[in-house]
Order: sequence, then structure tokens, then C-alpha cells
Amino acid sequence: MEISGLTSAIFIGIIVGVLGRLVLPGRQRIGFLWTIAIGITAALVGSVIAAALGVADTKGIDWIEWAIQIGLAAVGVAAFERVKAPA
Repeated sequence: MEISGLTSAIFIGIIVGVLGRLVLPGRQRIGFLWTIAIGITAALVGSVIAAALGVADTKGIDWIEWAIQIGLAAVGVAAFERVKAPA
């Protein structure tokens, strides 16, 4: 992976992670770096799922791919928060 690819993955991860947190109600008690890590993972997995469904490359903005990525980020943030929550 080149530097530009890594930079864009981090940038997209930030956007997807933050949007994933915004979809969830209430306050999430996870750090910004975890949000980025979950966002990057959700963006990569969401791209693979969108490609498998045949909706990864469409004319204009790939709304379905974005929805998949943000949904995965929301699930990831909720799952991570539940694991990190004190008992």
C-alpha cells in the first residue's frame, strides 16, 4: 500500500467511524483512536461486501456502499463499547 492509499484509508476511516458513532444514541465511551480503527475496519469490510453485492462501483456517489460501511462502524462501536464497559 502506498502512502496516498494509507492516508486515504485513515481519512475515510475517520469519516466512517465518526458517522458510525453519530448514528448511535447517547454517548459512547471509546477513544478517538479506537473510533478511527473501527472506522478503517468497517470501511474495508464494507467495501468487500459492497463489491460482493455488485454495488461498489456505480455512477456518482456510492450511497449503498457508504450505508454498509457506516452501519458496520455503528455495530463495531456498539460492540466495542459493550466489551469495554465496566461490569
